[in-house]
Amino acid sequence: MTYTLHTQVGRSSIVFQIQTTFLYDEFTARFRSFEASGNLDAPEIQVEVYDFYGKPFDDGPVEIQENGGEYVYIRADYKLVTTPDYSQAKIYVHDDLALKHALINLYSAWLIHRRAGLLIHSSCVVEDDRAWMFAGPSGAGKSTVAELSVPRPILSDEATLLLFEPDGSITIHDSPFRSEMEEACELPSSPLAGIHFLIQSQDVRRVGIRKGDALISLLDKVFYWEHNKLETAKMIALCKQAVEGVPAYKLFFQKNDTFWGVIS
Repeated sequence: MTYTLHTQVGRSSIVFQIQTTFLYDEFTARFRSFEASGNLDAPEIQVEVYDFYGKPFDDGPVEIQENGGEYVYIRADYKLVTTPDYSQAKIYVHDDLALKHALINLYSAWLIHRRAGLLIHSSCVVEDDRAWMFAGPSGAGKSTVAELSVPRPILSDEATLLLFEPDGSITIHDSPFRSEMEEACELPSSPLAGIHFLIQSQDVRRVGIRKGDALISLLDKVFYWEHNKLETAKMIALCKQAVEGVPAYKLFFQKNDTFWGVIS
């Protein structure tokens, strides 16, 4: 039996053709911001999703191939086959982790291809109707900051969905690509106020950084798999647009919520 699920992520309409009950349950339970809708007659992205692929993730890299006009992304636990414009794809997955990462791979590439936005390895929290992003390397405290920020609205705890608006402003949208906090945010979106690069410290302080330094720090936080010089140039240009649009800071913090005192 094949299940069909229409959804919208950010401003993107997507239709999934899902081949097993297990996968359908993952979409409807884990990715709770994916809501069925019967009004998406012309989806921008069409995806077929298959189960029983590969083996558990082994920390290996994503290999990228060009095959007959298609891009093929292969990792131990998933395979993504997509048209060059990322509008049609097939995903083969081993488990729920593979499903999430394959979807991040596809959607991030789609955003960059259209110069529409970025998926950034970060958390994002709303304070006083403004979104604040918290980025850093693995273990820096992105998810911890999100957990410590409750009851503030949490737009993301792992993969922040950043979109550029026609007027030049930047908006963060509720992200379905969550790690530990599976509940959708009560807010669909919020304007981005600034970007924080996290540093665990005995001190609690915030230091503004220059645009060029912010750009360098942001580049490796984008979910992006390099495969094409033009797409890489687009990704860099989008990162530059992001850091030019809002201020960026180093945030020195302890594992408690006192950091909100230096932000607010």
